[in-house]
Amino acid sequence: MKCGLCCSNCGKRRTFQMKDTRCGCGGTMLVEYDLERASRTLTKESLKNRQTTMWRYEELLPIEKNEHIVSLGEGWTPLVRLYGAEKALPLQKLWVKREEQNPTGSFKARGFSAAVSLAREYGIRKVAVNSNGNAASALAAYAGYAGMEAYLFLPRDCPGLIVEECIHYGARTFLVDGLIHDAGQIIRDGERDQGWHHVGTLKEPGRVEGKKTMGLELAEQLGWKLPDVIVYPTGGGSGIIGMWNAFRQLKQLGMVDGDMPRMVSVQEAGCQPVVRSMAKGEFVAQTEGVTSKPTGMRVPNPPDGGLIVSILQESNGTALSVTPKEICDAQADMGNQGISASPEGAAAWAGLLRLIDRGWIHKNDEVVLFNTSHAMKYWPWHAVRVPVVRTYQDWVDLHKL
Repeated sequence: MKCGLCCSNCGKRRTFQMKDTRCGCGGTMLVEYDLERASRTLTKESLKNRQTTMWRYEELLPIEKNEHIVSLGEGWTPLVRLYGAEKALPLQKLWVKREEQNPTGSFKARGFSAAVSLAREYGIRKVAVNSNGNAASALAAYAGYAGMEAYLFLPRDCPGLIVEECIHYGARTFLVDGLIHDAGQIIRDGERDQGWHHVGTLKEPGRVEGKKTMGLELAEQLGWKLPDVIVYPTGGGSGIIGMWNAFRQLKQLGMVDGDMPRMVSVQEAGCQPVVRSMAKGEFVAQTEGVTSKPTGMRVPNPPDGGLIVSILQESNGTALSVTPKEICDAQADMGNQGISASPEGAAAWAGLLRLIDRGWIHKNDEVVLFNTSHAMKYWPWHAVRVPVVRTYQDWVDLHKL
């Protein structure tokens, strides 16, 4: 039911296409749907009898034919009420969205189910991604299931268990002597020669649409009433972008009413471009001084940082950073509540506590935290025998050996 692409910045429209998702004005081209047509079949009543995966919202996902869907059962993750924390903290209600229960143990499964499904629909056979970890293992699994070749480029300090996971799924896996943007440059340099379809954040239309389903689920699980606050760990930011788009579409469909949530972006100190940009009022990439640990939050230059900042501003939200010690303490706090929290998910908890201390969270607020992955994927790094490259030419030379 997609009808094209629409620029998130200037509103310009164009026909749907798999590449070149950047508008001439610099904005991101997002998938636009025929919502009038979607409303004929996507209703609260019809959802009661649908599959419990993210594909229950098929009218708002960009696949034309269901036989092209590549699914490992992603989505419809638990939304767990934290009753004990509610009693201890000055807020009304608190939930955690347990994205670690997705296939491959993270929320990245959503984006790659959609992206790989789109790739299959367009006859693509070779996919590549730059990633801090969880995106790579998710692409490896979905590409393997679809019978595609996957090429993964990860910073060399990526957690070893995640690297092994990528190899386990049969992906061609390479470590990069640099950060995530250095890994992305290798793909850009080799994209034409190697025939790679780049599925990095906002490089194609599918991943942000898959992430959008987190917002659709949240609304449905809360009885079609949006929370007051969403606290979300942020790196590339496709989750913030996707959920905000989901809430807008649900409002246009008349499925939710009331105020939009105040969106909170949490980053780790040492890589906080969104936090710095919110203070300045416009997006500015972090070009130096990146010292944070190798997690999904370590993205010095998100593909559309300006859009992230505009969403936070529009929602009357905020952005804040937390320290490695706060993240470590938060992992223990969440573990004591039965939640296996990744550093990213723990950052959301630490961010919540900071906001409560500041008085930014109100006593009547209903709050949702996102735990994006499980803790076990981040055990101390151990040696993995994987080639290390710095540039695309290094990669070419490696394959000449």
